Amino acid sequence: MTQTTATTSAPATEHPWRALFALCIGFFMLLVDMTIVTVATPDIMSELGASANAVLWVTSAYMLTYAIPVLIMGRLGDRIGPKWVYLAGLAVFTASSLWCGLAHNIESLVAARAVQGLGAAMMTPQTMATITRIFPADRRGSAMALWGATAGMATLVGPLAGGLLVAAGGWEWIFFVNVPIGIIAIVLNWWLVPVLETHQHTFDWLGVALSGLGMFCVVFGLQNGEKRGWDTLTWLLVAGGIAIMALFVWWQSRNRNEPLVPLQIFADRNFSVSSLAISCMGFAAVAMGFPLMLYAQLVRGYTALEASMLMVPMALVSFVAAPFVGRLTDRMHPRLLAGMGFFLCSVSLFWLTRPMTVDSAIWTLIAPVAVFGLGSAAVWSPLAATATRNLPMRQAGAGAGVYNATRLVGSVIGSAAVAVLIDLHLNAHGLGGALAGGHETAAGSAIPAAVASKFAGAMSDVMLLPAAALAVGFVAALFFTTPRHLAKRSDG
Repeated sequence: MTQTTATTSAPATEHPWRALFALCIGFFMLLVDMTIVTVATPDIMSELGASANAVLWVTSAYMLTYAIPVLIMGRLGDRIGPKWVYLAGLAVFTASSLWCGLAHNIESLVAARAVQGLGAAMMTPQTMATITRIFPADRRGSAMALWGATAGMATLVGPLAGGLLVAAGGWEWIFFVNVPIGIIAIVLNWWLVPVLETHQHTFDWLGVALSGLGMFCVVFGLQNGEKRGWDTLTWLLVAGGIAIMALFVWWQSRNRNEPLVPLQIFADRNFSVSSLAISCMGFAAVAMGFPLMLYAQLVRGYTALEASMLMVPMALVSFVAAPFVGRLTDRMHPRLLAGMGFFLCSVSLFWLTRPMTVDSAIWTLIAPVAVFGLGSAAVWSPLAATATRNLPMRQAGAGAGVYNATRLVGSVIGSAAVAVLIDLHLNAHGLGGALAGGHETAAGSAIPAAVASKFAGAMSDVMLLPAAALAVGFVAALFFTTPRHLAKRSDG
């Protein structure tokens, strides 16, 4: 049986925009850290004397400990209170960022990144759950627009911020910069975020164990499949993880007390569609960066910082468009808004494959990248607002946890899938050694002209993968039903 304990000393809607601003500071910081390490990889390898495989764990460890506990942390926020779980996660994230910057060997850095990912997992579901509970349904779209813009911008800003910080102070500063930001975020969240009522859930410990083990096997297998050459053990690990997750779903359907994931939330078609669509967006947001950055650095000869500047038009357009999208989110059917966003994103990547050649003009690359920014602004916030709009308040944490878990799993699958496709295309073009170190692959030093055209063609072909994932997201968006607040408005 669920009991509700009121723990608020002030109305939950008092100064909600201030609370949202405070939440978004920490949320932006942890999402940036998903991609910020990319451009610092050569410096980390050089200064810590680490191999390429070892450095892969700097990102893999973060993704593992971020993705696996998200479901659990969403439910924990319902039970303890989203403010307290968020603050605890923010403190863990900030302290582990300092540990990352002070690491003197690769083992210590990987361990610190694993703790950092745990802090991120504690924070992420609480942001979305708090927005759901402090904003009324007819204003939630505008609030989710800021949340969505934060998520979208963070995925784009990470490589650029990493390039600037590494150039200015070294790889340590991509972590040190989180410390003052984290401290400020802790103070603001303590001050501005309201204490919301809690729901005294019984904890589904078997569900926790099954979901954690299943997610670990799937994510670990996908993250390391390319490194292991997709051997039998890798496939057994992924297949075993899927089987355990199927057992987890069966247990959730049989649990008559309080399951970790109440399956009835999927009876809301908009929640199910949003979860599928955001996994497609997470897939594409990660997958598109790999071929684009490899093309820019190895074919065009850009430095890591110069290559990351290609993301600037995308980020600027997305930032400018987000407030307008937010206002439309409360007024337009999500099928129209999110569908248009997915359509623009997919078309922009198909378009981008055309100018990915050896000597194309820079504006021909910037134009489709900017269109992607416009499309992404119309995806993140409508999906987030629509996902939880119809859910009961007591299920806000569980819904936010599932929604964010699907986004993270989509990102992991996108990362693994694009790595496999790059390897296949390079081998098909006889370029299997093009990424095998040496001066030929150094940032800012283009590969030989004799193979540059083939390499550009391979990266252009790989870009079709995230474009296809976005097309799937477009189809999913067509199945949105009319949200309740719009239905009530039309009835009135």
